[in-house]
Amino acid sequence: MSEDEAALRARLAQLRIEHRDLDAAIDRLVHDPAMDQLRLTRLKKRRLLLKDMIRRIEDRLIPDDIA
Repeated sequence: MSEDEAALRARLAQLRIEHRDLDAAIDRLVHDPAMDQLRLTRLKKRRLLLKDMIRRIEDRLIPDDIA
């Protein structure tokens, strides 16, 4: 494994943890009677951004094989 690949895998692990933590925060916020809609929207946008970043890194790590 090259240093670049190792760095990508480490970054991927960090992004997955942050995505999981955002899922939990969003779930708690949704069930809060005093929910702040603006905060919820911002968290959801951040979670979507993380999902896109995760997908891009996974695409770089897993080559497309046309067989």
